[in-house]
Amino acid sequence: MCGICGIFDFKGQSPAADTITRMQQALEKRGPDSAGQFIQGPIGLGHRRLSIIDLSDRSNQPLIDKTLGLVLVFNGTIYNYPELRKELGAAGYEFFSDGDSEVILKAYAHWGNACVKKLNGMFAFAIWDTRRGELFLGRDRLGIKPLYYSLDSQHLVFASNSQAVLSEKSVNTEFDGAGLHSLFSLHSVVPAPATLFKGLRKLLPACTMTINANGESKIEQYWHLQAKRTNRFNSEWEWAEAIRESLSQAIYKRKMISDVPVGVLLSGGLDSSLLVGLLSDMGVEDIRTFSVGFEDTPEEMGNEFIYSDAIVERFKTQHHKISIANDQILKRLPEVVDAMSEPMFAQDAIGFYLLAEQVSKQVKVVQSGQGADEVFGGYFWYPQMHAAEGDELARFAPFYFDRDHSEYLEMISADFACEDSTSQFIKKQLTASNADSYLDQVLRMDVTKLIVEDPVRRVDNMTMAWGLEARVPFLDHELIELAFEAPAELKIKSGGKHLLKMISRGLIPDSVIDRPKGYFPVPALKYVRGEFLDFMQDILHSQSAQQRGIFNAAYVNKLLAEPEKHLTRIKGSKLWQLALFEYWLQRNVDSI
Repeated sequence: MCGICGIFDFKGQSPAADTITRMQQALEKRGPDSAGQFIQGPIGLGHRRLSIIDLSDRSNQPLIDKTLGLVLVFNGTIYNYPELRKELGAAGYEFFSDGDSEVILKAYAHWGNACVKKLNGMFAFAIWDTRRGELFLGRDRLGIKPLYYSLDSQHLVFASNSQAVLSEKSVNTEFDGAGLHSLFSLHSVVPAPATLFKGLRKLLPACTMTINANGESKIEQYWHLQAKRTNRFNSEWEWAEAIRESLSQAIYKRKMISDVPVGVLLSGGLDSSLLVGLLSDMGVEDIRTFSVGFEDTPEEMGNEFIYSDAIVERFKTQHHKISIANDQILKRLPEVVDAMSEPMFAQDAIGFYLLAEQVSKQVKVVQSGQGADEVFGGYFWYPQMHAAEGDELARFAPFYFDRDHSEYLEMISADFACEDSTSQFIKKQLTASNADSYLDQVLRMDVTKLIVEDPVRRVDNMTMAWGLEARVPFLDHELIELAFEAPAELKIKSGGKHLLKMISRGLIPDSVIDRPKGYFPVPALKYVRGEFLDFMQDILHSQSAQQRGIFNAAYVNKLLAEPEKHLTRIKGSKLWQLALFEYWLQRNVDSI
């Protein structure tokens, strides 16, 4: 797990070493263990390493294979690298290191651009082919690892976060109308390839990009998720057993493919508790678990320790319970916002950030339950959409959109107004081919398009801010392919995640299985009052916000007049969205 960056100059000039260094500095926290550069001709590559597999210097990057004429920078983990290494060795390739990075180089040499189809893992990488004078970029199927870029007639700039790309000051930071619209419609989701800015893009998940010395680029998608039912199994129990076996394999790979200890982020919810239960069922004895909680408020408890404690008691894990004082929330918020590659409205980002800070003192790798709700139908809005009537958009928007287009136009100033691009995007996704039902379409869109940007990016950003690798077994692509063969109705039974509840029964306590769906509680930010309200008011009335002129003053004042009243359909604060957006710009764009 690392941070990567690079510049490909189409005029043939060598990128300056200090430019690559500046980009690396924006990635330093992603890879605290070592740094390296490769500059030759028109290419400049930078890397920051977090040592997880093959801890020796032989796996430092950029990784250079002089025999093959290839240079690699890579972020992520390839879980099937031992099998690929054996296959490539039988084909005559010789290895000089013991890690997964070199396997990618040999795989590219052997299979060319199709090498990505052989990789099981989470990854974003770039390979410079010295003989062809081409750069090859690849991103994993579910977009677990980020890859930002800026491409114009002069050069390509790419990196693991937006801050590193934007440090190359030629990037066009004019606002992208569609990006703004989706950010405030889909609770901070801006689906790839778009971002907030016209000059900043994201490589789509499950895609590769090839660029030659003339700046000619080609993007290809190498994986498509079908949501087509099969008759592989005849009963719920057969589906549940198959899901259990596939999930167990995904969890085990993510435990074993590491040369350092691996922990589990234990929220006390079904998903993370099931990870612990299955690890124990496999005979793993050194399970390290980590939970975080905040101070209570009069309205709400600030932790879910009652549930995580039950898991710890059942499986006797090596547990670390982390409590965060409420007076730390606003104090640490600037750091959290600095760690965001794009604005993130979910208030639990600070929970993940502060949890990762403490966890990173104990381990370098953790498993997390992200993705289970989307793959297995855990959110309350899925049954609502399933039961609704009307066309595809009419069954989706009323339960999900933060704002209808009319309210968006009320919020945004005329200079930034645009058409309803979010509805157009959603309708296109919900009418795509190879899905058997409307619910299949919704779940597939969520898994392949929406959660990439949140919560997957949130977990990546907040953990990597502390050099902590988060592995997400519920987003194993083979598990997902199996899950999308199963009837979607099975997923939303029992209040959601029916198949996972079947697997869990008898393994983890019923109190955890049958508990109401929980969300990371951060009471100090949930209730918009006191110093938190003052903080947001100061941001939205700041000189920077006034000069930017994105929001209509009447809309801002309406929210400020009743700050706890204006909530989105999934119970987010609209006021917080505006304030967080402006604050992110001030800290990550204005300061460039």
